[in-house]
Parts: sequence; structure tokens; C-alpha cells
Amino acid sequence: MDRDTELEAFKACINLSEFAASMGYLLDRKASCSNSAVMCSPDGDKVVIARDTDSHWIYFSVRNERDNGSIIDFLQKRRPCSLGDVRMALRPWIGESANPPMRPPVNSYAPKLETSSKDLTRVQAAFAAMEPITAHLYLTSRNIPAAVLSGPRLAGKMYTDSRRNVVFPHYNSAGLCGYEIKNQDFTGFAKGGAKGLWFSAVNHTDRAAVIAETAIDAISYHALHPDPYTRLFSTGGSLNPDQPDLIARAASRLPHEGQIIIATDNDPGGDSLADTIRQAVESAERPDLHIIRHNPEPEGQDWNDVLRRSQTAQAQKTGFEVGMDRRGP
Repeated sequence: MDRDTELEAFKACINLSEFAASMGYLLDRKASCSNSAVMCSPDGDKVVIARDTDSHWIYFSVRNERDNGSIIDFLQKRRPCSLGDVRMALRPWIGESANPPMRPPVNSYAPKLETSSKDLTRVQAAFAAMEPITAHLYLTSRNIPAAVLSGPRLAGKMYTDSRRNVVFPHYNSAGLCGYEIKNQDFTGFAKGGAKGLWFSAVNHTDRAAVIAETAIDAISYHALHPDPYTRLFSTGGSLNPDQPDLIARAASRLPHEGQIIIATDNDPGGDSLADTIRQAVESAERPDLHIIRHNPEPEGQDWNDVLRRSQTAQAQKTGFEVGMDRRGP
């Protein structure tokens, strides 16, 4: 085997997840999905491993954005050595040595991963560095009650990044695919990611689902219309070609005569999105489902506008009543 062919074999034929496990890395099954494996070492190193569209095994470090690449980069960054040393270490893994490698147990790594783009793997690595939250100054500024944020419906569904933004992860059929980013005067989406659906905790007793344009609007609707049997979804705005199928799948999982509540904005864009969501739900071929459009009022409003207005009105009413009590009869 010539030297270039050997390097190609290292990158394409050695399962990097298995190799990392042989170095002591542990697979985080909860954070992994069909196209990525999240692995952590005893010394705190954390990486996301994937297979790119060239079928090369690649990795991205969660804590150092410049630490990424192929199995060759992975080994040289963790055991400083020459390329010749790398060849000697990896040859047993492609059958080019009389001594077979010490393989870890099959349950300690990801035996198989679907291919994905490098951009998506970078998105997954960035998300793996984020921390779940139950409170945030931005969410408080949007008048979302603390009891809602810390409630079981939102547990593990909101995160914060290194810039202290609020992050709402989106998932498709393969796993994490992107995330909504919110903060004061800022709305964005993960660079290199794709919209799927953000969703709240899902319980087997749920009877209804709210679908809103943003996670903030879905949560605001939940605050205004609390129901322990309703799950929440966000599309992150207008739909891409993959999202209608995701919505249809979500609708198909509701029980017989379940309810879909379309809670989009009360404006032309919200009207158009509501029609598209309705079509997606109908494509699930569940005629028993009840589909309703619940508009925020007045025209031009979204559900967070309604929540903030209601909270302000309640605060003013409470202040007025306290003032009356102080004056006495």
C-alpha cells in the first residue's frame, strides 16, 4: 500500500469512535444521535465524532474550535508525535500489522454513523458545549413566568451559549440539526445548521400540540393557556422543505381525536405559515385530529406580545388595588 493510500485508509476505514474508546473516551449516548457520537475522556476532553460526505471519520472538539479534523489530527493533538509515529500506531487498525489492535467493547462506542456535513458536525459540537437553563434575563424581560421556565414541560429544552444567548435546539429525524438563538434585540439561527422542530417535553398522556413560529411564542402560549396535556413545538419561522414531514410525524403521534393548535402570528406571514402547517398536518392522514388556528389579538401581534400586555395589565391592576387598600374606606 503506497503512503497516500494508507493515509486515506486511516481516515475512511478506522472508526474514530472506536479508536477514541480505545484511548479511554466514553460514549455519551444521551447526547449522541444517528449521525454523531459525543465522547468524553476522563481528563475532561469532549469531542463530537461524525462521518463526512466523503465517508471520512472526523471530529470537532467541544472546547477548542481549532481542534478538529481526521483521526490523524485527533491522535497528534492528544499524543504529540510525528506522522511516522501515527502510521505505526494506526496500521494495526487497517490490518497492516502483525499485531492486532486492542479493541474496546462494542457497547463503548458508536459502531455505525450516518454521513453528515462538516457544518452540521460543527453545529453539534458547538451545541455540546452549551448548558441547560431554567432561567435567563432575556426570558424574564419577555415576561415569561419563572414557574413556567422551571416547570417540567421545559426541562432540558432551553440552553445558553458562551455569549449568554438563549438557545432552543431543533431536531429532525436524524437528531440535532440546528438551534434558534435569542437575546435582547437579536434573533438568529445556528450557522451551518438547518431548521427542524424545537419541542418541549413530550408525555404519553398528552392530548394536544401547539405549533408556533418561535419557541418564545410557544412558551408564551403555554404561560397564557396552561394545560398539563399539551406539548409545544416551534418551526423557527417559515418552513424549509424538510419541516412539513416532521410536522406530519409529530401530528401522527397524537392520540385519537387529539388537537393541533396553530399559534402563529396574527399577520400575513403568520397566515401563510398557518396554511402551510395545516397542510402538513393534513398530510399525516389523521382525519380524527382537530386542527384549530388560535390567533393572538389584536392584529399584528404574536403570543409573546399578548403575554407581555397581560402581565403589564395585571401589574397595573394589582398596584391600583394595593393603593386602594392603603387609602382605606
